[in-house]
Formats: sequence, C-alpha cells, structure tokens
Amino acid sequence: MKELTKAEEQVMQIVWELKKTSVRDVVAKFPEPKPAYTTVATVMNALEKKGFTDKIPAGKSHLFSVKIPKDEYSGYKAGSLVNNYFNGSFSRMASFFAKDNKLSIQELEEMIEIAKREINKEK
Repeated sequence: MKELTKAEEQVMQIVWELKKTSVRDVVAKFPEPKPAYTTVATVMNALEKKGFTDKIPAGKSHLFSVKIPKDEYSGYKAGSLVNNYFNGSFSRMASFFAKDNKLSIQELEEMIEIAKREINKEK
C-alpha cells in the first residue's frame, strides 16, 4: 500500500467521512481559509491514481468514492509505526506509550485485550 502525503491524508479523512463526494463538497468541509478548488481537485486525482478512491462520472463533473477503507489504511500505518520505530515489537510500543504518555493501567489493559481479540480473529 502506498503512503499518503499530509495533504492527501487531510483530503482522504474527509472522503472517508463522506464516503462518496465531489471536489466541491470536500472543499466545503475544510475550515477557513479553505484551500483552492484546483488544489483539492489535484489531490483527489492523486488519490485516485494511488488507488485510494474511485472516480465516477457524474454529469459534467465526477464523484470520488472510497476504495481503501479507513481501518485498512489505519492498520497499515499502525504496522508501519511499530515496524519503523519499535523494531516490530508491540510490547516496546506499549511500553513507550506507558512511559511517555502516562497511560493508566486500565488503558494498558484495554490495549492488551484489543490485541488479544485481533489475534484470535486471525486464527
């Protein structure tokens, strides 16, 4: 899977929220000052080329629909984080967050339970 740039990720967050959308609708979701229509259109075309969206003709315009779900990309990014910064060790990542972010025991236990459920799903 290809990595998204910061601009692509900002736009994709909106596309994930709207599911199927036009460039105009994406621009409208941005806070002020809004980016230029042409800038957003360029980013959305790049997302389609990277395989994150499908481009659907709609009259004189196009709609873009989600092709790669948010949870799939989130999983990819989380795996990349663990591999690139924690040598592939989930326990090292959990330890880091426990120390630096002062996670509570309850939050750590929740992380362990979630990991166990996911591992059991794969079996």
